[in-house]
Amino acid sequence: MDKVIIEQLDVNALIGVYDWERDQPQPLSIDLVLYYDLSPAMRSDSLEDSLDYAAVADAVTAFCASSKYQMLEALAGGLLKHLFATFSVEHIRLKIRKPEALRDAMAAIECERSRAALMS
Repeated sequence: MDKVIIEQLDVNALIGVYDWERDQPQPLSIDLVLYYDLSPAMRSDSLEDSLDYAAVADAVTAFCASSKYQMLEALAGGLLKHLFATFSVEHIRLKIRKPEALRDAMAAIECERSRAALMS
């Protein structure tokens, strides 16, 4: 299966379990690998036959901006469901980094789900 890859997408989200984290949105960095058959676009050279990565990036940015999750894990689950509902991808690998969570390290989570596993 082919992949559409978006790396280091900078977004902002109200995220965190501590009171000070709930005051204002925090920066997050998101990597996505979306498994998608690119064969039709290879033949047609048409965006209509491919996955529009700008539309994916816009959807992720808007979803994160309107979210109010406490945990990165919950944000990831909501984002995966949103992407599967919005785009016809069959499998997604998602990494979310939270640069301000730790003083001397980068906190991140990574998960991978198929449409069948998540949407059933």
